[in-house]
Amino acid sequence: MKAIEITQPGGPEVLRVCDRPTPPVGPLDVLIRVAAAGVNRPDVQQRKGLYPPPPGASDIPGLDTAGIVEQVGTHVTRWRPGDRVCALSSGGGYAELCSVPQGQVLPVPAGLGLVEAASLPEVFFTAWHNVFQLSRLAAGETLLVHGGTSGVGMAAMQMARVLRDARVIATAGTAQKCRISEEYGAHHAVDYHGAWDAAVRDWAGPHGVDVILDSQAADYVALEVELLAIGGRLALIANHRGDHSTLRTRAFVQRSLTLTGAQIRRRDTDFKQKIADELVAQAWPELASGRIRTRIQSTFPLERADEAHAILDRNEQIGKVVLVVDPALA
Repeated sequence: MKAIEITQPGGPEVLRVCDRPTPPVGPLDVLIRVAAAGVNRPDVQQRKGLYPPPPGASDIPGLDTAGIVEQVGTHVTRWRPGDRVCALSSGGGYAELCSVPQGQVLPVPAGLGLVEAASLPEVFFTAWHNVFQLSRLAAGETLLVHGGTSGVGMAAMQMARVLRDARVIATAGTAQKCRISEEYGAHHAVDYHGAWDAAVRDWAGPHGVDVILDSQAADYVALEVELLAIGGRLALIANHRGDHSTLRTRAFVQRSLTLTGAQIRRRDTDFKQKIADELVAQAWPELASGRIRTRIQSTFPLERADEAHAILDRNEQIGKVVLVVDPALA
């Protein structure tokens, strides 16, 4: 099969088209003929040598796939050849064939194409686990999302509004990104180049913010702790601004705060299947109805994966970038 490999840690130019064997299909695995593959920040981090695949996972990048089931393992009960699916893999998505445990495979929401479906798994798994499972966002609470035009941000904001009637505020880097954040779930968005914490405090009011979804960490954490309401929850999903934070720990005791971190990629299939089942039951009907939407900024053929990565390197993405692996299927 044709695939994209990382020849060495570095910039987008280290991505290369290669030939690889068809991946093995275990008893509980589903082999997907890939129509499209989502491009995500973890793929960029892997390309740079900062996020190696977990033991046993493919070294081919790509966590999002969508396509047609080609083959199923002997013990697979959920899927059959010919099914239209999308999936969260631990790697291997940038390829014509991808083998994924059946519990990490989801149906394509009704009305969506395979390119749209390829944009869903990684960001919706991440948003659901952190905002709804770990942070237990409740009806009417206030949610702050850093990066309102990221795929995770758009998924989190829309699910919070549609499923919990939450009050949502986002940060973004330009006036255009602030406007689009408000089109995709935020009641209000602020430019993070300014005093974003003061703007959030003014908007949230004396109650504060109940849940914060943060991919930045570093110096943001101390500011976020002071924004949290009594019983507030701060969910860290990445540390793009740095590995270390200095914060006021007394606030955690005084206001009963919770700090969580999560990396889904290294968790087992049972863990991921629970997220998948909850998404299919609660979020997938809203995607089918159009109340929750995905936004595809651009698509590229598989062999131009370097150009897709360059967009993320420049932080120009608004929504998702997708690789079209098989145009005939997509």
